[in-house]
Amino acid sequence: MALDYKTAGVDIEAGYKSVELMKEYVKGTMREEVLGGLGGFSGAFSLNKIKNMEDPVLLSGTDGCGTKVKLAIVMDKHDTIGIDAVAMCVNDVACAGGEPLFFLDYIACGKNYPEKIAEIVKGVAEGCKMSDAALIGGETAEHPGLMPEEDYDLAGFTVGVVDRKDMITGENIKAGDTLIGIASSGVHSNGFSLVRKVFDITEESLNTYYDELGTTLGEALLAPTKIYVKSMKSIKNAGVTVKGCSHITGGGFYENIPRMLPDGVAVRVKKDSYPMLPIFPLMQKVGGIEEKMMYNTYNMGLGMVLAVDPADADTTIKAIEAAGEKAYIVGEVISGNKEVELV
Repeated sequence: MALDYKTAGVDIEAGYKSVELMKEYVKGTMREEVLGGLGGFSGAFSLNKIKNMEDPVLLSGTDGCGTKVKLAIVMDKHDTIGIDAVAMCVNDVACAGGEPLFFLDYIACGKNYPEKIAEIVKGVAEGCKMSDAALIGGETAEHPGLMPEEDYDLAGFTVGVVDRKDMITGENIKAGDTLIGIASSGVHSNGFSLVRKVFDITEESLNTYYDELGTTLGEALLAPTKIYVKSMKSIKNAGVTVKGCSHITGGGFYENIPRMLPDGVAVRVKKDSYPMLPIFPLMQKVGGIEEKMMYNTYNMGLGMVLAVDPADADTTIKAIEAAGEKAYIVGEVISGNKEVELV
């Protein structure tokens, strides 16, 4: 038999088909700055609109969804994991005060099942629409022999822009400033290696209904990461200067909040100042995990923490609520050396 790429395990026809299937979703993310369609060797994006900025700064972010992908594979539900990939990148850009402009995704798979790839990209496109970013390119790589046929991994990156005067740097945070937390949707996309040690990741276990969750375990864990781009834009449009912003990802409160703090200050967070999502106490109980480890691994119900002037706290919360999210005053900035104190 003559050897070709297909007998080596890479199906070019499946690649063509998956591109055809995803085109419809990609179309819904277009912005007027996008030049050319899907299928070129690079994605082209006009920078004409940023000419009126005094000092435009490009921001970039790249990330994946970690081992959360394993849950999507076990549950055979692939239409939301793409939202996670976008969220992890665009939230980092929003954290610096920026607007994401475009996004590219990278899917590595053991075997290209066109319908499955299109479902994944459907989620990516949904995340792009939620953050007003254009999906201007991507790559699906078939890796026979490197990954099992049913497996895939998903990552992406985004480029955004901000006028330097509007960058959120944390440098002006001072003792007495108010901390505002924006609610998360659940575990988001961090700490899933620990989640997978706490719970059996089988179809039966993930389809088990928990009264305290009000859903199955799988639905609670697979809930897509919140995208905070519109909340941050709403705060800016309300005239509030956000002094500092932390995207609460891997490392939880203890690692992420200090990243926004200048020297000489610390934070005090009140644990009972916001409603804790039930997935976290359940995980802590089932896994026998110490409280400090929970706050050092997970977002514990807050996906973003902002520092604002106390006079701006109410306006900030109203602006976040106007963007469709829930927000709470969760603590304050105090003197110290970047510690996180939970009370």
